[in-house]
Amino acid sequence: MRRERPEYGERVPKSRNTFSSWRRRLAQRAVHVGWAWVQRTGSVSAERPGRFAFGAMGTGTRLAFPLGTVFGEPWIHLGAHCIIGEQVTLTAGLMPDLDLGPDPILRIGDGVVLGRGSHVIADTTVTIGSDCYFGPYVYVTSTNHSYDDPHEPIGKQWPRMDPVSIGSGCWIGTGAVILPGARIGRNVVVAAGAVVRGAVPDHSVVAGAPARVVRHWDPVDGWQPPLRTPPPVPIPEGVTPEQLLALADLDEEGAARLAELD
Repeated sequence: MRRERPEYGERVPKSRNTFSSWRRRLAQRAVHVGWAWVQRTGSVSAERPGRFAFGAMGTGTRLAFPLGTVFGEPWIHLGAHCIIGEQVTLTAGLMPDLDLGPDPILRIGDGVVLGRGSHVIADTTVTIGSDCYFGPYVYVTSTNHSYDDPHEPIGKQWPRMDPVSIGSGCWIGTGAVILPGARIGRNVVVAAGAVVRGAVPDHSVVAGAPARVVRHWDPVDGWQPPLRTPPPVPIPEGVTPEQLLALADLDEEGAARLAELD
């Protein structure tokens, strides 16, 4: 039976929800609190390694939960104060349960940050220097498929392996790919989405696929080509959060007077 449309101003009956709004809010809060507890409990550190037996793990290093694929951990050495984001893959060797010898395969220095969803695949030696920062979804691998035999499926051909080294102080942008044999110097910027192979000199910026040097540091002339924006000014030592909040409330006239005092 066809229902007549309600007249203007007539109230349309609302459908009754299974849960009232307060119950939904309560359930949502319970889910969030529970998930935060799971994340805290599931994270891995030197004090709470869980089932993982890393070859070395420094003080203050933490692997966020949920973890990505992790195996070959006896041959993985992690420095101190590293932050390994969620769903980060760390592997040593082609597959789990291999004897890889006496030396570490994957070495990560102190203060390294690996962004969410990144992969570090060390089938042969991969070294990441201290104070390197990786954006999310960076892929580092020491192994690549080979396709020498045109008649054999590529996935069945023996891969090529070549060690990878990344110098201290580098910034690796989101989605970058570091291929086997890459030798990245110190304080290098790898642009987002770049595909890096071969040698990259210290104090340079690389971008593109394949990556090429687009800016470098010269001891006499500085950055070439010159930087387009002035360097940021760090917050002076001793400045308190309250003082920073007060600065945020200054109008143009107050800021001008403050600059004159300086």
